[in-house]
Amino acid sequence: MTIADDAARAGLHRVGGRPPLMAYLAQVWQRREFIVALAKFRLEAENGRNRLGMGWVVLKPLMNAGVYGLVFGFLLQTRRGIDDFIPFLVIGVMMFEYFSSCFTTGAKSITSNAALVQSLSFPRMSLPLALVGQRLIQFIPMLLIMLITVMAYGHYPSVQWLLLIPLTLLFTVFNTGLTMITARLTVHFRDLTQLLPFVARFFFYTSGIFFSVQQRFGADSIVRKIADVQPIHEFLTLGRAILLDGPDYTIPGEYWVYATIWSFAMLIVGVLYFWAAEERYGRTD
Repeated sequence: MTIADDAARAGLHRVGGRPPLMAYLAQVWQRREFIVALAKFRLEAENGRNRLGMGWVVLKPLMNAGVYGLVFGFLLQTRRGIDDFIPFLVIGVMMFEYFSSCFTTGAKSITSNAALVQSLSFPRMSLPLALVGQRLIQFIPMLLIMLITVMAYGHYPSVQWLLLIPLTLLFTVFNTGLTMITARLTVHFRDLTQLLPFVARFFFYTSGIFFSVQQRFGADSIVRKIADVQPIHEFLTLGRAILLDGPDYTIPGEYWVYATIWSFAMLIVGVLYFWAAEERYGRTD
């Protein structure tokens, strides 16, 4: 009879031990109010010291869209052949901003909270979930900017616009799974935080944010075939197809299927991968 057997007979559990998956997820759900409160607090703290405060939530993506539009659209002429280039660009920049902020800052959700992780007992998954919640709150005013920009260029509301709701949910599911994966990876490999911005930049230049992949490459080209199954490009294309009218913006039905598969596959892998290392978060050895 070992000490572990004696403890099990007495109903005792090892401190910091990893609970079974379903019990772990139940603990995360019990802390949903904490996750929401943490997301709101961090959003306020991130912008509270600036004179414009929460105004930067809107101003930063607008300024990004303005800079990219000037450099790529007008100086490099990537806007040629694209109807309504400004709404095309704004939708791409706003949606990519949501992805990249989860991808890069989410990777630090455990390592940047080492003191909290080491001092309190709670499911560590709460931290990347709070980060995604924070970025989702930031994404809501970006959606409003997208709608206003689209209407300013003569695209008026329709029932089709309601598809933005399931698209945002799918995008959030995808970002959540990806954030959990990068959050664990950076615990094991701290140098990864220096590489992730370059990975995000690669996706930025290859996802068709300021140029149309469909117009630039033929349907039979390798680039086009890769883009068709690249999740970020799929989400951007669906967002534009929902909000913009015209033959160049028809909704590709297969993209909904691909995006759904990507989202839930990423979430399942992310949950399992993050949970498997629950005991290692906060360790100093």
